[in-house]
Amino acid sequence: MPLVLGVDSSTQSCKAVVVDTATGAVVRAGRATHPDGTSVDPEAWWRALNAAITEAGSLDEIEAWSIGGQQHGLVALDESGRVIRDALLWNDTRSAGAATELIAEYGATELAARTGLVPVASFTITKLRWLRDHEPENAARVAAVALPHDWLTWRLRGFGPENPVLDELVTDRSDASGTGYWNPSTGEYDRELLVAALGHDAILPRVLAHDEWTTDADGRRVGAGAGDNAAAALGLGAVPGDVVVSIGTSGTVCAISTTPLSDATGTVAGFADASGNFLPLVATLNAARVVDVTAALLGVTHDEFSDLALQAMPGADGLTLLPYFEGERTPNLPDATASLSGMTLASTTRQNLARAAVEGMLRGLGAGLDALRDLGIPLERALLIGGGAQSEAVRRVAPEILGLPVEVPEPGEYVAIGAARQAALIVD
Repeated sequence: MPLVLGVDSSTQSCKAVVVDTATGAVVRAGRATHPDGTSVDPEAWWRALNAAITEAGSLDEIEAWSIGGQQHGLVALDESGRVIRDALLWNDTRSAGAATELIAEYGATELAARTGLVPVASFTITKLRWLRDHEPENAARVAAVALPHDWLTWRLRGFGPENPVLDELVTDRSDASGTGYWNPSTGEYDRELLVAALGHDAILPRVLAHDEWTTDADGRRVGAGAGDNAAAALGLGAVPGDVVVSIGTSGTVCAISTTPLSDATGTVAGFADASGNFLPLVATLNAARVVDVTAALLGVTHDEFSDLALQAMPGADGLTLLPYFEGERTPNLPDATASLSGMTLASTTRQNLARAAVEGMLRGLGAGLDALRDLGIPLERALLIGGGAQSEAVRRVAPEILGLPVEVPEPGEYVAIGAARQAALIVD
């Protein structure tokens, strides 16, 4: 019974699952929390990783392991392998101005062609530019740039300040494709863009293919790992024709493509996936929280909210909620606010408001599907995941709004399971 370990080091917590490769069953699991914030000391992730692995039964019987994690975060290391400053996470928006500067310098079309991305504050390249401009002394000390899952893999393999072999940093295609200085078409780093952001060159993790491996200090095989969305798609078994719609605090819509894609509008990010294909992705800011805030306004539980929404007719008698409660990323309207329209004496009911919230949230995600369709990506089935997918109203309304058959997999730790599936690929 070969056992493998898969890890999901997310923004909120670290989850570890031990999987039996013969059956695919999760036989043990562990979890530890991460601190809140958009700027975090990576040592907190290291402590959580060790706690989660310990709760899952240690590495003693494990033949291979792999780590999936939050994308884009900047872990800057000095020549001694020490973290220079707290990591800037994907949701740290202080580098929005740096994104604007990079687009002005190179042009959105050129950047999309070279990296598959048009910079936004989430991406690592903008965080490096921010560091150069706002903390030049720290920027000058940067000897290597890693992403969260890269750094954790490096540490768990036995490296760190006590063994600072920076050339042993490794990453995978999916996470490298979210940096803004890696080309998913060529599989090479764009050093010019790295220097333009940081101000000088630096060591970058070696990019492993999805089925390549390295080893840890005890000789176990170690997979390349993956960014969280790519690992989740792998854990779900998504294939070309599938679109994964994740309804969490924010929303993501991503599809499996056999060819690299770029979108000069910046709506679709041309990521790579964790299986050797590509993962064009659209992100929205307003997802499950649309339901949360409307349920709170109505003073009902989520189950009661779902019942109310299903009592209303499709279209909510003309009541429409534009759910930009915190601005929006897709479309790019950071200063937008939510609005409720179509209010009449007949339409303004609790049932219609609940229905309008569900439909408004799903239309926002549906715009992501439309953007993928506009790039010629075939979409045949939607896989609905995340906390928002547990709502009966969301599940029943989704096929009408998304225009696709919808499947809702059982809730699970799909990022960690995807990492475990990657580890299973490299077991003899």
